Amino acid sequence: MPAAPRHCLVFWLLLAPLSVLPAQAQEVAGTLGTMGSDTMAGLMLRWGEALTRQYPGIRLQLQASGSASAPPALVAGTTRLGPMSRPMNEAELQAFIERHGYPPRELAVARDALVVVVHRHNPLESLERPELDAIFSDSRRCGAGEGVHRWQQLGLDRPAGRIRLHGRNAASGTHGLFRQLGLCDGYFRPEVNEHPGSAAVVAAVAEDPRAIGYAGLNHLTPGVKALALRDADGKRHLPDPEAVQRGDYALSRNLYLYLNLPPGESLPAAERAFLDMVLSPDGQSIVEELGFVALLERRRLHQRRELGLDEAGR
Repeated sequence: MPAAPRHCLVFWLLLAPLSVLPAQAQEVAGTLGTMGSDTMAGLMLRWGEALTRQYPGIRLQLQASGSASAPPALVAGTTRLGPMSRPMNEAELQAFIERHGYPPRELAVARDALVVVVHRHNPLESLERPELDAIFSDSRRCGAGEGVHRWQQLGLDRPAGRIRLHGRNAASGTHGLFRQLGLCDGYFRPEVNEHPGSAAVVAAVAEDPRAIGYAGLNHLTPGVKALALRDADGKRHLPDPEAVQRGDYALSRNLYLYLNLPPGESLPAAERAFLDMVLSPDGQSIVEELGFVALLERRRLHQRRELGLDEAGR
């Protein structure tokens, strides 16, 4: 199936009057251009708003075109900050190294999960990974013996008819990571309806009792039900914050910021201020407010030390 049209959102954060802020805040200025994940668009926007309240001379330009757009922009030098909802792959890393002579700096900035959702009235409660793979993929690399096309194959007496599949388009990091973790690197069925954002996936599933889809954790609504995943021992794991933070939930993931930072160089003042806020207790509170999961404290502090930021946060 051809990829859906690329989805692009652009946000500009306006500046507040400089006269009401301390001189130190007024001295930090510049434009931070970022391009990448749609999943992280709301998070980046809120972080940007928090930053401009403290440093009105900093302007954040956010282009949310999907995680796949971040590596080419970093390679070309059109951005120095690339939000991604999946890790860079080897080809993307190599392209960056060939252009710049050093690897990008990878920072985990939040935890998230890919959640499998069904209509709120669907009686299904959980799936094993081979079952999930057999629903979304014909390759069945997770070990299922046959494809699952109807709910009755999962032991349900309803809903009747074929399962209707919804997911993200190929530009999305969510699409790539679900293929890796949920399909064991298999391939999606051509009948998967591709959407430019997780909210659209959830809305489509909420309207159709026969539907199933996958989306980011922070997009859940009362119209859908999140399924638990059963491990090899049959234990159910729901995508609750504790399971996501520990990694017990199989579709847990990090959300990343990739930086173009030459070895031995210090962060420019505007980027330093932004990352100082993101990796602060206040920045991680924003993560939780938006329905994501905060980093473990030890990882947050470790990354602050690596970047030369104040270990204690703010």
